[in-house]
Amino acid sequence: MPSGRHLAKALARFVAEPATTGRRVLEVGPGTGAVTRHIISVLQPLDRLDLVELNDSFVRRLERRFQTEPHFQSVAGRTRILHCPVQELPCESTYDLIVSGLPLNNFSADLVEKILQIFLNLLSPGGTLSFFEYIAMRRMKAIVSGPAERQRLSSIRRAMHNVLKIHEIRRDAVWRNIPPAWVHHVRV
Repeated sequence: MPSGRHLAKALARFVAEPATTGRRVLEVGPGTGAVTRHIISVLQPLDRLDLVELNDSFVRRLERRFQTEPHFQSVAGRTRILHCPVQELPCESTYDLIVSGLPLNNFSADLVEKILQIFLNLLSPGGTLSFFEYIAMRRMKAIVSGPAERQRLSSIRRAMHNVLKIHEIRRDAVWRNIPPAWVHHVRV
């Protein structure tokens, strides 16, 4: 299900802040472009946007949107769609802002740890990472799951906590989303 407009707005909170210089913005897991549409609307004139998407059909849909939709066409010249996993991005390129739409609670704990570390490595000093998780979803899944799944979910919680306890600068509750979500904002 695509992210709702309130979730998109919360994820793009720091992209929307005024800037005096061009910024490098990375969106990971844009899917069909629901959050991308909001990011585009708040990009500053000198900002550049990279989209990292693994799913073939989502990449084709994004490419079509940048070719045919005026809102997307307006930033097409300063946007790149990178068809690869985030793990394949070179860490020598850094970003001022990273917005992630990845469903971290669906991944293995090892992959979540790896992705969070990649995000931190990709951030420029003073850069901000924004990502979300559905409120109470991990807890609800754990209640109805077996021991192996509960262990996986607990390990994901620990991996996120290890990053959030040190770097989280803000957490937004987005109640007007289905399901409601937390948006975590992390700065290094």
